Order: sequence, then C-alpha cells, then structure tokens
Amino acid sequence: MASFGIDGIISGLDTATLINALLSAEAGPQRILTSKRTAADNLITAWQSLNTKIAALTERAEGLRTDTGLQPRTVTSSNPAVTATAKDGAGIGDLSVVVSSVARTQTSVTAAMSAWDTDPAVLTVRSASGELTEITATGAELDAVVAAVNTSDAGVRATKVAAGLDPVTGEALHRIQFTAAASGADAAFEVFAGSAADLTAGTAADLFTRPGAAHVRTAADAVVTLWAGTAAEQQVTSATNTFTDLLPGVDLTVSAAGPDPVTITVAADVDTQTTAAEELVGALAQIFTEIAARSRVTSTIGADGKAVVTGGLFAGESTVRDASSRLLTAATAPVDGRSPSEIGIVITRDGTVEFDEEIFREALATDPNRVTATLAAIAGRVAEAGAAVSAPKTGLLSARITGEQDHVKDIGTQIAEWDRRLESRRETLQRTYTAMEVALSRLQSQQSYLTSQLASLATSSTA
Repeated sequence: MASFGIDGIISGLDTATLINALLSAEAGPQRILTSKRTAADNLITAWQSLNTKIAALTERAEGLRTDTGLQPRTVTSSNPAVTATAKDGAGIGDLSVVVSSVARTQTSVTAAMSAWDTDPAVLTVRSASGELTEITATGAELDAVVAAVNTSDAGVRATKVAAGLDPVTGEALHRIQFTAAASGADAAFEVFAGSAADLTAGTAADLFTRPGAAHVRTAADAVVTLWAGTAAEQQVTSATNTFTDLLPGVDLTVSAAGPDPVTITVAADVDTQTTAAEELVGALAQIFTEIAARSRVTSTIGADGKAVVTGGLFAGESTVRDASSRLLTAATAPVDGRSPSEIGIVITRDGTVEFDEEIFREALATDPNRVTATLAAIAGRVAEAGAAVSAPKTGLLSARITGEQDHVKDIGTQIAEWDRRLESRRETLQRTYTAMEVALSRLQSQQSYLTSQLASLATSSTA
C-alpha cells in the first residue's frame, strides 16, 4: 500500500511528478525485462504455429507411409441391390455374382393361450448346434415368460401379441412370437415346453407343432453364386447379408435375390491418390513458406537517415533451420536412386517444394507400383522427420518451446519483483518528501514567529 504524501503544499514542488520521474529512471531494467518477455512471447507463438503445422503434416504423412494407404480404390456395382466397399490396397478387377438368397432370421409363433400351462412356466430353447438353454419364469403369466426369455442368453427374443378372446371363457388370448437374435442358419432354434431334462427324456413338447402354432419365417444364410452356369460354379454363404473379403479387401452387401448376374468392379482411384500426394506436398510447402517469411531480414531507413536492419523471428534460429533441413531432405532425397521429381515432387530454387500433377499422373499411368512405393517411402521419411521435430516433450521444437516458456516465467518473476521494489521505493520517496514539507512548514512557522517578535521590538524602541 502506498503511503500518504503531501504534494508540495509548502514547497510548491510537484512532488508526485518528481517521484514518478525518479521511479521511471530507476525502472529501466524492468522495462528491458518486459521487452524481453514480449519478444519471447512472440517467438513462442511463432514456434507453436510452426510446430502445429509440422505435427499435422506428421499425422498426414503417417497415414500414407504404407503402400495400402496410397492405394485408394473405387468400387461400382451394376445393380443397386448389391453394394460393395473396398479398402485401400484392395485387389483390382471385377467379379460377377448371382444373389441366390438373402439372410433371414427365424420367426416362430405359439398357439393362442391365456397363460402358460405350468406354474411357474418352464421352457427350453435348443439352438441349431444342439445347445440347450433352460428358462424358468417367475409365474405362469405370459408377461413373465416374455421377460424371462428376453433376459436369458438363449439367443432369441420374445414378444406377446394379442390374439382375440377365448370363444368359450371370454378370456383374452395371446401368442408369443419368438425371433432369433441373429440371422443365418446357425441362429435357428426350437422351443419346447418343459425342462432340459424333460427334453432329453423326450417328454417336452415342441411349442411350434401345436395346433395354431407356426414357423412364420425360417432361418437362412445369404447365398451368392460365383461363375454361375460354368464348371467352376461355386456358392458362398454368409450368416448376414454382408460377405467380407469376397475379393481381397472388398466387402459385398446384398439386399435382394435375383436371377441375373451382378458385376462388381474395383479400380484404382487415381484422383484420390493424386489429391493425397498434392496435399502432402502442399503441407510441406506451407511450412517452408512460413519458415522463410519469418526468417527474412529487412532493411529500412530510420528517422536519422541511417539503414535499420531487422531480422525475422526465426532469423538465426538453429532449431528452425534444422527442422526445415530435415523435412526438405525427407521430401526430396532420392528413393532407390531415383529423384522424387520423377513423380512430380519438385524442389524449387527458393528451397521449397511444389507438386506437378501432370508428371504425377503420367508416372502413375506408366508404373503405378513404383509411384506408390516412392510416395510411401517419402511419406515415411517425412513422418519420421516431423515426429523428431514436433513430438510432445521429446521433439526438438517442442522441447525448445518448453524451455522458452520456462524462461518467460522466470522473467515474469523478475518483473513482479521489480514491481515490489519500485512500490517500496515510491513509499520511501513519498515519506521523504512528506517529511521535507513538514520541516518546511515548521521553519515557515518559526520565521513568522521571529518576524512578529522583531516587529514588536522595533515598535517598543521607537515609543
């Protein structure tokens, strides 16, 4: 807290301005520290911007460093009832299939009833593989049966469906619909009234053979026929409507059966591959451009007519130069003795790179495997160089940023200490000038007293 001061009441001095001037002179070191902190903050911001771009480049290159990552595919179908997806690197070619059937889930329904015929209800589900699951409900109520089935691991779901009134008793009747939890022949099931022991003993009745019960839909696999009508004809089945890797890396999904062949065609996606290469080179060029712009030295004429040379934030920064050199080498060094310029990655006179789409597409058409391998190798080198620079904590630039941030914190501590020191100095000066004003006030009072006494003596002597 600043002490109270008397601002020149007696002396007439502007002590507040005088104190501020003295403190301003003494605060010279603090201003230097503040200037250093501002410069360091600006440098950190520039480093962080560059580091973010290099980290993004590293992530992009990492996704392209394998051959499959650089082999995008397009896939088409001659019938919308058959769709296909192709992974990067999938085999190129075409295949004709006939969709013989689609996958179905079994749905079966019981006869109409008002309640289960035993209390509590006991039933057993037998799977297609012969596994038995015994289910015991909390009572004979159909809601209890449905709840017990749906909380079991029998692989079926149950639903109670209204079925009118009993013509004799007038009671409400319901059926229980059982549906397989999955499609395909292996998900088929049977349901018996009775325990697993009863089923083994042959005394448990099949619920769906009772009068009024029925199998509404039977379980079935999806089936596609390859090379239909030839000696090589072959059927492929799937429990779902999706056939995984029917061609290497190609998944087929069917939605309807039909007698006509459907042709699936897988081709190289040249446009996507070209875009991937262009974006990688573009990201590199953006980084080199930023480094060059922030490293540029400019010269202007000052007010005194002399030249003033100003270096960019990165001028003289060895870490940034090292990062730039690593990335440029990774992008432009030969691969298997051949220059990347042969696939359209060209180094320019000003130390950056550019992408020549025409050269890239020509090379891709002539030797796609070499282009893919070359680009994968370049992407791998760029990913490694980028990680060495931008990896959190361990990257060269990341570590430099952390060190500079610690330095800024230290400068901030010194500035805060100067604030306390200057405030203490202000209090001291205010006390000094206040004491001076008080002393002058006393002297002025004494002077007035002596003047009045002298005047009194002079009056007495003349009388």
